Amino acid sequence: MEGNPVKIPRPLVNQLLHHAQLGSDHEICGLVAARDGHPTRVVPVANIAAEPATRYEMDPKGLIDAMREIREGGETLFAIYHSHPCSPAAPSAIDTAQASYPEALYLIVSLNTKGILEMRGYRLTDSAFDEVVLEIE
Repeated sequence: MEGNPVKIPRPLVNQLLHHAQLGSDHEICGLVAARDGHPTRVVPVANIAAEPATRYEMDPKGLIDAMREIREGGETLFAIYHSHPCSPAAPSAIDTAQASYPEALYLIVSLNTKGILEMRGYRLTDSAFDEVVLEIE
């Protein structure tokens, strides 16, 4: 795991977990915006994957609109998030193959736990993911 913890505000974590629970039978996805490097808000984007129970594909128009909203709000892209309803909070081979924003943190929320939601963070390095320490503040 990477050294310095990535700090994420508790209200934002709660929003991500709530969004994942709403889509308990399919993967949810979206972006996290930041101001001055600090995560500020969640921007959900519709999952249009043909098999949403096991994959996510952000709606292209929704993604463009979300990126524009972030940019026009004077914010930057902090993270890309999605959920795994039936598997651990670790990147799948498909997640790794489709990742294309090395500057962003990748957050994965797993619902594959007994009553406890799990969220882990990863950075893309050389076409692979390295886990980072998340610190909820």
